[in-house]
Amino acid sequence: MKNIVVAGNGMVGYKFCEKLLARQKEGLTDGGQFSLTVFGEEPRPAYDRVHLSAYFSGTSADALAMAPASWYADNSIDLRTSQCITHIDREARTVTTHTGQVVAYDTLVMATGSAPFVPPVPGVQKDGIFVYRTIEDLEAMLAWGKRATRAVVIGGGLLGLEAAKAALDMGLETHVVEFAPRLMPRQLDEAGGAMLRQKMEELGIRIHLSKNTAEFEGYDRVTGLRFADGSVLEADMVVISAGIKPRDELARQSGLAVGPRGGILVNDLLQTSDPDIYAIGECALHNSMIYGLVAPGYDMADIVATQLLTGMSAKTFAGFDMSTKLKLIGVDVASFGDPFCEQIPHRTIVWEDRLAGVYKRLNITEDGKHLLGGILVGDAEAYNMLLQTSKNRMVLPPTPEDMLLPARKGDTSSAGAGVMALPDEATVCSCEAITKGTICAAVTEKDATNILAIKKCTKAGTGCGGCVPMLNDLITETLKAQGKIVRKVLCEHFDLTRQELYDLVRINGQTTYAEVLAQYGKGCGCEVCKPAVASVLASVHNQLVARQAVIQDTNDRYLANIQRGGTYSVVPRIAGGEITADKLIVLGEVAKKYNLYCKITGGQRIDLFGARVDQLPYIWEELIDAGFESGHAYGKSLRTVKSCVGSTWCRFGVQDSVAFAVELENRYKGLRSPHKLKSGVSGCARECAEAQSKDFGIIATERGWNLYVCGNGGVTPRHAQLLATDIDRETCIRYLDRFLMFYIKTAEPLQRTAPWLDKLEGGMAYLKSVVIDDVLGLNEQFEREMDYAVATYQCEWKSVVDDEDLRGQYRHFVNASDPDDTLAFVPNGRGQQQPANW
Repeated sequence: MKNIVVAGNGMVGYKFCEKLLARQKEGLTDGGQFSLTVFGEEPRPAYDRVHLSAYFSGTSADALAMAPASWYADNSIDLRTSQCITHIDREARTVTTHTGQVVAYDTLVMATGSAPFVPPVPGVQKDGIFVYRTIEDLEAMLAWGKRATRAVVIGGGLLGLEAAKAALDMGLETHVVEFAPRLMPRQLDEAGGAMLRQKMEELGIRIHLSKNTAEFEGYDRVTGLRFADGSVLEADMVVISAGIKPRDELARQSGLAVGPRGGILVNDLLQTSDPDIYAIGECALHNSMIYGLVAPGYDMADIVATQLLTGMSAKTFAGFDMSTKLKLIGVDVASFGDPFCEQIPHRTIVWEDRLAGVYKRLNITEDGKHLLGGILVGDAEAYNMLLQTSKNRMVLPPTPEDMLLPARKGDTSSAGAGVMALPDEATVCSCEAITKGTICAAVTEKDATNILAIKKCTKAGTGCGGCVPMLNDLITETLKAQGKIVRKVLCEHFDLTRQELYDLVRINGQTTYAEVLAQYGKGCGCEVCKPAVASVLASVHNQLVARQAVIQDTNDRYLANIQRGGTYSVVPRIAGGEITADKLIVLGEVAKKYNLYCKITGGQRIDLFGARVDQLPYIWEELIDAGFESGHAYGKSLRTVKSCVGSTWCRFGVQDSVAFAVELENRYKGLRSPHKLKSGVSGCARECAEAQSKDFGIIATERGWNLYVCGNGGVTPRHAQLLATDIDRETCIRYLDRFLMFYIKTAEPLQRTAPWLDKLEGGMAYLKSVVIDDVLGLNEQFEREMDYAVATYQCEWKSVVDDEDLRGQYRHFVNASDPDDTLAFVPNGRGQQQPANW
């Protein structure tokens, strides 16, 4: 019996245990039987540090756990938490903990990880200064943040920006201080860093570059930072996230070789200077490199586990690709291959859209045949394919810039087809080292035809999740190669696509979820199909969604968006942004009466925040009496039609954009669709209403209107495409009726108009032939269905206000009418209140 001891129970230590068990189950036990003892300093089992910031938005410590304590026990692993190994006796081959526990080992695996680097700045010991590493660190930050107003994060790298997100989630004014002249200097070039800074500042994070902190001010608690240039930044909370240093103190103490700048020296087998002791993860120094990502640590864990159980050294560690893709505070950032190519002759292709906040750079060989690396900011959708193209030395297309640009108009090629050109040995999931060949084999041999099945069968996609889009493409293309029809059914309860279900409901007239499930489905339904069916019913019949509350999500159930802290927002419709003085007064009076937070939105509406669920019908009643109605801010329907002042007031306006925006908003209000819809009408080519970033947008010309469709803002911004030019108002409305009904009929659940158009065979050319040329012969039906939707519109708020049974649903507790007395608010310092920090 071989005794294996693991020092450290972080993500890599846990992965080593998992890999060891997997190799045992595969029958690879030439190394004999083993016992496994794991020591962890923290009071809980290993948890996911990659997604640690989710703790601030409500994710529990249990949800972050890699596995519960019962998993270790079930697999005969002796897990000892809250135990720090303080001594290694290499001659006796034992380890001793701070509590005096002594355990013998045959093999010791050092997985001690890293610690935050804390710069030796005077005053760093003051209260209110934190590091960002463990759940205990986060709990301390949350407790301190309840009495703080301004947080400063030191470090503009990956960890620093994650810490900045945490500060934002706590409702604090957030600043980031970076010593380098740009953010994420190891991953981004100057232009990419500038684009990321722009995106961060748009989110309200203030960036300070080229700043060297000389002192933390304050007596016993921090009050600010004094920089080397003499300037001062006030702060009552500081988070240090300036990098990591390997935890090698135990190795030093026991006489193991370490690097001159830290890290436990290991060879290609991950052995330290003592062949019975291995080091993996962020504590290991391999070829002068410390890897600060989890994927290399997982690879190291697999290599050591394989060696210990098989006695084989065929698999060695030869370094690791440091390509990475992250979503930082909702902003995609990625770098792959050699992002800078400072030492390699190359050509560079750059695509930059400052309006949308997108920057892309490709480094290619001088002959234009191969991709060396690149940088993506704002839109990293192509990351997986670009990474594989670089790693596998795939020959580039004649026009490599096509890999950066959105699909060309009329391009009908499959977005996923390119993945099939990858070699079978291409690593698709870096976290688990799963190849394309393994994924395809799981589809063909084990009938793993969806993401959940692939995860269960191969573990691909269970780490950071960045490979999931490519996994989807591989599944789809592998099935197609087998001659199988690929249908995106709703879920396991409905063997139908959304479009098929839509047509069946429209033809056969079911009006309730129970009827639809009984006729076309099986089982009891789930959180996927219930809201999808609710959307179909609402689109077909234009019925009140609140009458089937149990199949709606919270927002649709209560006709209001639930907000942080458990209160709701009230957003009345203000068509085209046009409002009278009397209505403004009513909004102010209602806000004062119910003590609601007020904000003017980018969509030209006024949001009222902080309403209790039991107050909603009373607030709506007062607003309805003043002529307001629901703005559908909670629903998958039309939100707003934004407008400029057009020819009514502006000296540049050539058409009355306000009147047209009001008409369109009143026509399409309440129209239920697969995803929310936004629109804009600009009175001239100056485009002040930003119509080209909307699902449908209209821009005035001297001869009429230009109609644009299928744009959007959000995480992946897209410009709308021109559908028709210089058309009159009546033609524009007719084209919009057809376009919207075609989209509602054929889109997948929760699919915005831009990706819908991307996947529409024939693209914009085909959409024009449907909407303008009536190639399907359905335009008369589309117009008739839209007329029905317009004629049967009802204000959902008013329907609830006038129905005592529906009003009775608006309470916090099922068996009592008492309000929720746990709701808590604090003043925000600007004359209004906001939810108290969690």
